[in-house]
Formats: sequence, structure tokens, C-alpha cells
Amino acid sequence: MTSANKHSWAPTALNKRLWGLLALGLLIHVSFGWLLTLSVDEAHYMLYADKLDWSYFDHPPLVGWIQWPLVAIGAPDAVIRLVPQVLWLLSCLLARAIALSLYLVVPGWSKPAQRQAAGLWAVALILLAPLMHVLAVGLLPDTLLMVITLALMWVALSLSHTPAPRLWVALGLLLGIAGLSKYTAILPALAIIIILLMRYRLRLLLQPGPWIALIIASVLVIPVFYWNARHDWISFIYQINHGTGGSWQFRRLLAFIGIQLVAYGPLLIMGAILAARHIWQRKAVFAASLLLFFLIPFVVTAYLSGGGGSLPHWTGPAWLAITPFAANALARYWLDGHHALIKAFARAQAIICLLAFSLLFFIGIPGVGQDQSLGKKNPIADLWGWDIAGIQARSLAEKLHIDSISVKNWTLASRMTWYSRPVKVFVLDDRFDQFDLWFGNIPAGSDSIFVNWSQMRFDLPTGPGGFESCTLIDQLDILRLGRTVSDFSFYHCRNWGATVAPQASGKSS
Repeated sequence: MTSANKHSWAPTALNKRLWGLLALGLLIHVSFGWLLTLSVDEAHYMLYADKLDWSYFDHPPLVGWIQWPLVAIGAPDAVIRLVPQVLWLLSCLLARAIALSLYLVVPGWSKPAQRQAAGLWAVALILLAPLMHVLAVGLLPDTLLMVITLALMWVALSLSHTPAPRLWVALGLLLGIAGLSKYTAILPALAIIIILLMRYRLRLLLQPGPWIALIIASVLVIPVFYWNARHDWISFIYQINHGTGGSWQFRRLLAFIGIQLVAYGPLLIMGAILAARHIWQRKAVFAASLLLFFLIPFVVTAYLSGGGGSLPHWTGPAWLAITPFAANALARYWLDGHHALIKAFARAQAIICLLAFSLLFFIGIPGVGQDQSLGKKNPIADLWGWDIAGIQARSLAEKLHIDSISVKNWTLASRMTWYSRPVKVFVLDDRFDQFDLWFGNIPAGSDSIFVNWSQMRFDLPTGPGGFESCTLIDQLDILRLGRTVSDFSFYHCRNWGATVAPQASGKSS
């Protein structure tokens, strides 16, 4: 290794690069946090905070609770979005801390130069993974699970050599918080149970620590069970039906793998493979067990993808779990002189990220798509204009003395409800969901402002069982850099007919 290369990996140089990477990530996230309106899920979970409850139809409550203080004081969306950005920063720092500590359980990863480089690579891998930026700008339950999964790994690593009482208390708190975040938190919980059983065997059950952790976790998740007991267990029924998806198809699994490759990057995957190979060769049993934090949720999600029952961001916490391992493997590979492939993959991922950021900013490829084919049909337009449309719908409702807004799909209702608060928003379909719990059914004989959106346009809800008539009263074009990227149509719909109320079966449509 040349003296110049040694100097580039000195602690001072690494610290400068570390803070540079973290600052770059935060700059990107703050910028898009101010620039874009809310996504479907973001608005839905902000409504959790606006309508505080013990739990909710499709998810446990923590994603709403954690935003409640900012929502309660009327903070702007961009300020509320600081919550996921802080969680992203914590994830980076936890991944780095674990990467620096893995030498304790993986032989051959103890060289100071490799450890310091691994800490930097852990942050770089997160920064270069395109989908991680989505979870860093918009707060989803998976954003919470990213931090919690890494914290559970840290506790598992600590318990492997120091089973102190405070660590069992921390484990119980983390498992309880995980249970308040997302139902799939059962997967990292399963991983840590297996890991600790492999480490301590059945004598684990004779120690007070695990039982203390179980009691603490059980107490923390009481709100979820309390709410479900009062609502006929609809969340659990919904999750079972939602997770099963449709008929299983291998091509869906292949598509899922392809999406994962782009979403998290070939560099992270290469590092994970190198790490697994090294652990296998060194027979590092406990380190191999820590890989369960990745393997269990990834395999389950991959299987569900074959039935159409998974989304790309569900594996975010799993990829975070393997990042410290991949970082060490890449650091070792780099210091051994293998630079070309790492540089190629890193550049490819950086280009993908830059392209994604450009598409978001320009709502398409700059200079391309001035026609309607890449204008109103552009899917990226989904993140623009909802704030204006919500205010417009509320203004029309107030002007015409109408006490509700209506849409045809819940994905339209979440943002319309957030931006038109406090007006009620009814979803005119036969699917029971959280909006039925919040607002009930639209009263028979009532009028409503019906909103149609160009990217998901529906037939007007008139006819038997619907409105008697609907009249177009306003049109809103959403412009970006001189282009019309979408439009909203507002109708005054009159005399809603009586319909059969949807049943709280918990079935997913």
C-alpha cells in the first residue's frame, strides 16, 4: 500500500469523508422534503398523528405517535419530514458503529485500517442505495424498523459477550417499540430469538433476563391488542389477507429480484456476498447467525412477492441489517487492491441516484416529454400539486356550504384529507378501510365536492345508488417548469343515494 493510499484512509481523512457523506445525504433529503408534496403513504401516516388513536386499521400506531408533536403545533410538511431524516441519520450512525464492532465476531476483520474504512463504507452504501432516500424523506413504518433492526443487532452483538441486565431491558424496549411500528416486526424478533438460543442454548430460558425482556415488550404492545379487541381484530385479519396476495407466480419473484438490484444497488449485493463467503470460510457461527436479521425478512418478502403481496421498500430494514457486513467485506476487498469493480458499481449507483433526483425535480427527463405522453401520464407527477388541490377543494366546499369532499380510491383520499383538513373526505368504494373508521359512510341525500385526478381518473359516481347528478365547477392544472403535468377536476355532486355500507371484514381489495 502506498503512503498516499495510507494517508487517504487515516482516521482524520475518514472522519472528514464521513461527515461529508452525512451532510450530503441530509442536504438531499431536506431539499426534497421542502420541494415535494406528500406521497400516498406519508399523508396517510400523518393523518394517524392528526387523528391520534391506540392503533389503526392497517398498521400499529408508532408511525403516527412519533409525528404527533409536530402535527399538533401545525408544523409545515417539510418540518414534519425532519423526523425520517433524523431516523436516516441514526441508521447511518448505527450501521457504522456495528461495522466497527464486527471484528469481535468475525476473524480477519480486526485490522484498524479495515475497521475504519468499513465504518465509512457503511454510510456510503446507505447513501448510494436509491430506495433508502425514499425512506429518508417520507416516514413509513419501515423507516422506523430500519433503526430498530440495527439497534436490535447492536443489542444482540452486546449480549453475545456481556449479558448484563440493562441489555435485557433494552431488548424488551426495542421489541416493544418494534411491535408498535409494524406487524412484520415479528421477523427481526424471530431472528433475535434464534440468535440468542444459538448462543446460550436452552439455558437461556433459565435466566431472568429474557423473561424481563418479554414482559416489557408485551406491556408496550398492549395498545395494539386493545384497539383490535375493540374493532373485531380487523388489523390482524387484514394483514393475513394482505400478505397472502394472489396466485403465486415465478415471474413476479424475478421482477422482485430485479427491482431489489436497482433499488439497493449491486455494490451492496456484492459486499453482502463477499461477507457471507468470508464468514463461511472462517466458520464464524455467531456472525452467521446475525445474518438472520437479513435472511428471514428478505426470504419472507421475496416469497410474498410471488403472490403479489410485497413492496420494494419492505426489505429496507433487511438491507440495513446486512450493510455493516457488506461494508467490512468491501473495505477488505478495497484495501487488498481490488478497486475497479467497486468503483464501477459505486459510479453506477451514483448515476441511478442522480437520475432519480433529476426525474423528481424535472418530473421527467429534462427537455423530453413536452407532449401529453410524458406529461399527464407521467407517474412522477404523483408528488406534485396535491397541496394546491386540497386547498382548492376545501375552498369550494366552504363556498357552496358543502360539508364533505369525495374521491373514488383511498390513495386519493389520504392526500386530499391531509391538505383539505378539517373537511371530511369520503371514499366512494365498497372496500372497508381506515377512512370508514374516521368518517363513516357518506349520508344519503347529501351533496359533496367530488375530485377527479388525471393520473387516476374515474367515471363520475352517478346513477343508481350514487349521486343524482355531478356538475363540473372548477379545473386545476398543475404546472412544473412550464409543463402541465397533471390536472384536478372538481364537481358539485348532488343527492347521494343510499348504498350498502361496507363491512369491517378486514379483507384487502
